[in-house]
Amino acid sequence: MPIVCHTTKILVFIMPKSKKVLPLHRIGFGGVLLRPGLKGNRVRIPDSPAAVMLCKLPERLCHWRFVVFGREGVRKRASQKTCHSLKFVLARGIGERQLKRNRMIKKVLIANRGEIAVRVMRSCREMGLRTVAVFSEADRASRHVMYADEAYCIGPAESRESYLNIDKIISVALQCKADAVHPGYGFLSENAEFVRRCEAAGLIFIGPRPETMEAMGDKIAARKRMIDAGVPVVPGTTEPLKDADEALRICNEIGYPVMLKASMGGGGKGMRLIHSAEEVKEAYDSARSESMSSFGDDTVYLEKFVEEPHHIEFQILGDAYGNVVHLFDRECSVQRRNQKIVEESPSPFLTPELRREMGEKAVAAAKAVNYRGTGTIEFLVDKYRNFYFLEMNTRLQVEHPITEEVMGVDLVKEQLRVAAGEKLRFRQEDLFQRGHAIECRICAEDTENGFIPCPGVIKQLTEPNGIGVRIDSYVYEGYEIPLYYDPMIGKLIVWATTRQFAIERMRRVLYEFKITGLKTNLSYLRRIMYAPAFVKGEYDTSFLEKYSRSLQRTNGDNEEIENMALIAAYVDYLFNLEENSPVRVADARPISRWREFGLQKGVLRI
Repeated sequence: MPIVCHTTKILVFIMPKSKKVLPLHRIGFGGVLLRPGLKGNRVRIPDSPAAVMLCKLPERLCHWRFVVFGREGVRKRASQKTCHSLKFVLARGIGERQLKRNRMIKKVLIANRGEIAVRVMRSCREMGLRTVAVFSEADRASRHVMYADEAYCIGPAESRESYLNIDKIISVALQCKADAVHPGYGFLSENAEFVRRCEAAGLIFIGPRPETMEAMGDKIAARKRMIDAGVPVVPGTTEPLKDADEALRICNEIGYPVMLKASMGGGGKGMRLIHSAEEVKEAYDSARSESMSSFGDDTVYLEKFVEEPHHIEFQILGDAYGNVVHLFDRECSVQRRNQKIVEESPSPFLTPELRREMGEKAVAAAKAVNYRGTGTIEFLVDKYRNFYFLEMNTRLQVEHPITEEVMGVDLVKEQLRVAAGEKLRFRQEDLFQRGHAIECRICAEDTENGFIPCPGVIKQLTEPNGIGVRIDSYVYEGYEIPLYYDPMIGKLIVWATTRQFAIERMRRVLYEFKITGLKTNLSYLRRIMYAPAFVKGEYDTSFLEKYSRSLQRTNGDNEEIENMALIAAYVDYLFNLEENSPVRVADARPISRWREFGLQKGVLRI
């Protein structure tokens, strides 16, 4: 824990490289920093870590060493972690002045589950960092638990009792002596209070400052900031709606269609599309109710609905010294229920000139809130290529792998470096896109029945491989997908030199990907890869709605015909085996031809 937050049983002394010892006198939970040899050079340490940011502190703080004295007066050298914690807390007021010695990160707790937890752990392992997993009772057998160096149960299956339990997560982090916490995405990843609690406990939060989260988490406040920063926004309200009557009046002024949105949160929750005055009252009440249940806040606002929009986002990366770059764009317009299922980079819709302009605005948006770490600026682009700020996600995105593939940058590693106090390793002019990447989200859901989640046990799993193929997943044969969380099984990512080659590769790997025991969206994703509008790159956020009938399975579906043929061939094979072989002769081959055929088709395993 930071020394300024320790109990009164501990007194702290600061000792420069000389042997002289000077005390840091306690004032409640604050204190006074004395610099030797300079009269009047005193800096008061306030009562709260947040206020420490306002302090003016010695430039050469890193040359000081720290000694802890117990109440009995016994001197004890402070641990390396304690020294770094105190230096970090004090250094908050230095601004852009860089400490010569960065914060130490040796062990990272991942406050998440599933595939993102495994993905973060992989980067940590490559950097030589130890990892700590937390899990609910429902996730005891999850791969992220087995992959970590240490694992701790944090409560029952319900998220509010486990992955959303701030007290429990911080308690585990202190218990295992973790240096930092990585939130992943979802759960507490955009919770400013969680960030503050981590910092108060002396833990490094791998992400932006809580003030940034609050500024961009509130979409109304974010709109105001973007307007001030010169970033175009969709016409709409800049203040929360008071009631349904006000919503109706503004809808009539803006003109239909209008999008009603929750001020907090994301993931499509609290959003309602309004086409006429008759829909306003019901949409207002239902959006507020959903927002309150999902985010604990029922504030809503209105935006003009952009027709035939493209959902395009820019990956940004900033450090603690004011440096910000963007890592170009992602096309995320293939969505169902306002949630993405297919993403690609670069966008086939953007021109080079528009890409450059949007990138510049994305950087301006990030600098407006002094952004630190990885984040995403999301835009809506209409059919005339006018773009508008949509929102900012102050975390790592689900679709970040496609940016990693076309940029050659490990975003999790960059997060860790920035959190450790390092400057960005590259400038904007050093960055460029290479090739094309596509990501498909593999989910346990029934695509023919409203995409409802379909948890269950995975009986067979055959994952594709080859050049340019990446799978971010956490499941295995025999694993049971829990019903308490997001039904996403994993992400399938391909990279190729051109978009055409990337589509062809994705078709191949989706065909090779076999999961039995539960319903998945694999077949649905295959049909998307063959859809003419997608192949041509001529699609927007209404793509799945426009082509819903052609994307659904039909009686004449080639895959269904193929499955029937396989069954018929197998039955015929068994009959021929009995009729033509009265005396069973042992097959000297390792496996039969039928078993070879079954293995090739992915319907049989040895």
